[in-house]
Amino acid sequence: MDDSLRKFHKELSAGTVALALLAVVESATEPMHGYLIAKQLEREGGGVLAGKQSALYPVLRNLEGAGLLSSSIEPSSSGPPRRCYQITAAGRTALRAWAEAWRETRDSVDSVLKGTRA
Repeated sequence: MDDSLRKFHKELSAGTVALALLAVVESATEPMHGYLIAKQLEREGGGVLAGKQSALYPVLRNLEGAGLLSSSIEPSSSGPPRRCYQITAAGRTALRAWAEAWRETRDSVDSVLKGTRA
């Protein structure tokens, strides 16, 4: 991947990872820890949003700080305790609004791209 494409991809991902993380956590039936969230992003996102797992943790902390996620420390039989996340009511509201904004943006960009030879 050339440098300009790599930069574009990084900037595009930065704006969509929080939306994808909220969606993954919202769809879970129980709280999820970071590794499970990263694996779910890999499976459902075709690897496009996966990135580095360690890069997800600052986004998760920011979402929690904004009141969109809550977390708890849960014991693990296979290692140290894990921080598990679940979506809050405010997170569900934000997810609906962000998803709508994403769809509007996607549709607008798709309309513009129809006129290109790309």
